[in-house]
Amino acid sequence: MKTRLLLGLCFSLSALKAQNNLTTTMTQRYFAGVRKNLEASAEAMPADKYSYHPTADQMTFAQWLIHSIERNYNDCATLKGEPVPAAQKQAGALKEKPEIGKALADSFAYCAAALEGMDDQKAISTPQISYAFLHVAVHNNEIYGNIASYMRMSGVVPPSTAARMNQKSK
Repeated sequence: MKTRLLLGLCFSLSALKAQNNLTTTMTQRYFAGVRKNLEASAEAMPADKYSYHPTADQMTFAQWLIHSIERNYNDCATLKGEPVPAAQKQAGALKEKPEIGKALADSFAYCAAALEGMDDQKAISTPQISYAFLHVAVHNNEIYGNIASYMRMSGVVPPSTAARMNQKSK
């Protein structure tokens, strides 16, 4: 009886561990969505609007994307337990829309690979890992919130709005 109870408990605990609710939710709901929105924003914004910023004291559209690239590499290197890739240090030199869009996509691919190796236990294993894990989604959503306004002020419909508009028209 005790053996069956112990086996049942072990099975239940392993099933709970395998669910990884935190990492699954963050990756599928928050990271995947903001990745899609930021990459689509980089594509949708006309090249001549990459230098747009509402006031002189604010970052340009391109600078926001470069900031995302830099933070993605910093945070996801922490998640991978490796040094920050050289691509992070080169991001500040990017100037043109095609190279910024490619670097952004590359930084998100790097993060996607880092997140594949995550589980709930690893996500809460150290303060640095927890911060980097959450920062990947939270900070990129903050960036998207800023550039969505820049897009609207430039006459471009942000990707998240365009997706909702397409859903309603079907």
